[in-house]
Amino acid sequence: MTPADGSDLTDQLLDALCAVGEREEMRLLLRDLLTAKELQDLAQRLAVAKLLNEGLSYVMVSRLTGASSTTVSRVSKCLNGTNGGYRLVFDKLDH
Repeated sequence: MTPADGSDLTDQLLDALCAVGEREEMRLLLRDLLTAKELQDLAQRLAVAKLLNEGLSYVMVSRLTGASSTTVSRVSKCLNGTNGGYRLVFDKLDH
């Protein structure tokens, strides 16, 4: 791994996240990995994506979540992008 290439570190993180089986275990890990603000920001982005996925307008999503218009726009771009991570999670949560 070169200093500019974090792929090995990213793979280790992904493996660690996948190894967590329970909600409380994930909560503990995320509290260790992230600051309270980072965790709050991630939760907000997921809430934004959920509301956008339900068809709410950018303005309403911003009002309901407190997210900036920039955040709502960025999440919308990801929600409608090719990665499909948000939709994958929503599909799993719906089942």
